[in-house]
Amino acid sequence: MPSPKISRRGLMAVGAAAVATPLLSPAGRALAATGAGGSTAGGAYTWKNAQIVGGGFVPGIVFNQSEPGLVYARTDIGGAYRLDRGTGRWVPLLDWIGWDTWGHTGVVSLATDSLEPDRVYAAVGTYTAAGWDPNQGAVLRSEDRGRTWKTADLPFQLGGNMPGRGMGERLVIDPHRNRILYLGVRGGHGLWRSEDYGASWAQVASFPNVGDFVPDPTDTSGYNSDNAGVLQVVFDPRDGRTGRATRTVYVTVADTENILYRSTDAGATWARVPGQPTGYLPHKAVFDHVSGSLYLATSNTVGPYDGSKGDVWKLDTATDTWTCISPVPSTSSDDGFGYSGLSIDRQNPDTLMVVTQISWWPDIVIYRSTDAGASWTRAWDFGNYPERTFRYSLDISAAPWLDFNSTPALPETSPKLGWMTEALEIDPFDSDHFLYGTGATIYGADNLTAWDKGGTVAISVRAQGLEETAVQTLLSPPVGPPLLSGVSDVGGFVHTTLDRAYPMYANPTVGATNTLDYAELAPATIVRSGSGGSAYLGLSTDSGTSWTPVTTPPTGTTGPGPGEGAVALAADGGRIVWAPDGAAVSWSADGGATWTACTGIPAGTAVRSDRVDPGTFYGFAAGAFYRSTDGGASFTVTAAAATSGLPATGPARFKAVPGHRGEIWLAGGADSTVTGGGVYGLWRSTDGGRSFTRIPAVDQGDTVGFGKAAPGRSYPAVYTSARIRGVRGLFRSDDAGRSWTRINDDRHQYGWTGTCITGDPRIHGRVYVGTNGRGVIYGDLT
Repeated sequence: MPSPKISRRGLMAVGAAAVATPLLSPAGRALAATGAGGSTAGGAYTWKNAQIVGGGFVPGIVFNQSEPGLVYARTDIGGAYRLDRGTGRWVPLLDWIGWDTWGHTGVVSLATDSLEPDRVYAAVGTYTAAGWDPNQGAVLRSEDRGRTWKTADLPFQLGGNMPGRGMGERLVIDPHRNRILYLGVRGGHGLWRSEDYGASWAQVASFPNVGDFVPDPTDTSGYNSDNAGVLQVVFDPRDGRTGRATRTVYVTVADTENILYRSTDAGATWARVPGQPTGYLPHKAVFDHVSGSLYLATSNTVGPYDGSKGDVWKLDTATDTWTCISPVPSTSSDDGFGYSGLSIDRQNPDTLMVVTQISWWPDIVIYRSTDAGASWTRAWDFGNYPERTFRYSLDISAAPWLDFNSTPALPETSPKLGWMTEALEIDPFDSDHFLYGTGATIYGADNLTAWDKGGTVAISVRAQGLEETAVQTLLSPPVGPPLLSGVSDVGGFVHTTLDRAYPMYANPTVGATNTLDYAELAPATIVRSGSGGSAYLGLSTDSGTSWTPVTTPPTGTTGPGPGEGAVALAADGGRIVWAPDGAAVSWSADGGATWTACTGIPAGTAVRSDRVDPGTFYGFAAGAFYRSTDGGASFTVTAAAATSGLPATGPARFKAVPGHRGEIWLAGGADSTVTGGGVYGLWRSTDGGRSFTRIPAVDQGDTVGFGKAAPGRSYPAVYTSARIRGVRGLFRSDDAGRSWTRINDDRHQYGWTGTCITGDPRIHGRVYVGTNGRGVIYGDLT
């Protein structure tokens, strides 16, 4: 299977009633989040996160409107969460999603039922770009707050990690007849409706506009050339009674000339709302249940990374009179941003909040009004320029990496108040409590009304339990911290313990770390490679406590190299072999001060070092295995796909075995459904790569790693994310691959886990797993 595409997630830079279409039959697939799993003879496992706390974009936060304290959050690639009101931690709800449907970890919308609060729904599917996601979208439904789920498949894809993913919510429940749900869909598929609690769906044939806004029609990848579609459904809760469908329904559309439609007959017919503003796109709509006003926050793009103009509008639905209530109108020379994150205080409906959806410099601005938008105050103001005055304090002690090691010049400050801020919600039962999502975390406060009294709103990190990073590499050395991680967007971390968050790597600070390696015979010496910083390599001789950047890369270097395996340290730490982008594979014997091109190995070849012999390095690319016995100066081919059976296509990852000279394991390939595929498995060499033997039980192998040997054994435990004898999962072997134990179960699958895995050299059975959106997972024998 090809690797899932991980698109940029935009973290800040450092420095329908009348239905003509037949109903889809329900998928009928019941998937349990808490059902019995597949623990086997190797013993049951307990699974947790190595805490980073946040790490990715939270585009949606949804409060239940009838039960205090019931709130959900959705992420773009990392599933959905429910807040545990007792602990204040977020509980993951979609860890049962497995390898074959990994795209269902991207949640495009979420709905919680105000009539039956145990019911919750999620519209899932990560990409609509052709070939990026192998599955169609789906609507997941639960009757027990996300503990167990059933799936209704849809005949199109959804876009949980596509442009516009913060708009909406696209999925909503009729507040009077909760068996009815609506779903706004991108890609020209229109408005859809279910009349049986989400079990089956049909297009609302009478809805007149499928949207037409495409961020970039010239984008051949499909990521930015997809129609953003139907965006949000909003009910007028005054127009109906329990048990009968709400008659007045509003729908927003990605069409700058036709942004709002209304039905007054429960979705049978629709009409464009007269007098509406044009030129901008509706990001958020909120209905005031007391006054009957509909509020809209708009921007000139779908976001979440961009948006330079927009307005906030108020519609008097009794007279269809529109009023522009923008804190800074789009006609002002002081604009430069669109609006989103619109929320109303249900206890005091004249109180509104709205946020600049994107405003990179100097920061986003949160606005608050207590007079229905007639006037606004700001979370911060300019004082004696470039100084600013603040109505808030910001505590990031729960996630200290949120300062990104940055010390910007005023008027910028670190940490920032936010970016990509599409989700901002005032607790419907507590005017003092609010939460908002950013490109990296959830912030919130419990004294929000201090804003109106001249006090300071105490904002702090509220993302505990929510882990959303795409993990690229993991390292568990035999001395020092138990774990070092490399992740996209937020660099990576030295995890001195696993139960708290730490500052991100510094010197250099990078946006993404793709390889970590240590010297087996001098394990406090560590190298890391990454992109998005002042240097591609960092070196440490004290187990990651401090780092020195490598500032003189090989001539032509344009990036850190080919993913995991971009850089390798000799067993004694005396040499580095590096395969940077844009340059030859090169070696250095002086800590990266100077580099010499290796001979006999192609550029871009992944490299590793022998764990025992300081002079031996290995490389692999396109089915060919290479070995150097002179410290990386020269390589020769030892095995080729034609003679060894190694995979010539598809991703492949290999590692040398600690404590065993000349031993290598290699996982990878692509099955016959992929162009050029057919060889896909797990191989072992015991002779320095001269020959490889396929592990016969492994149908598909994707990662390999090693940990402490089982009691009474000398060979390290071997871990893999693989399909073994027809079963996909995480596995451990304590006898060098002769037998395997599946160590995860159906509750703990974590979507796609094909990037990295490693055992702990100090604790038998402990394994660290990199996920594509659920952070670093680790398992211990119970």
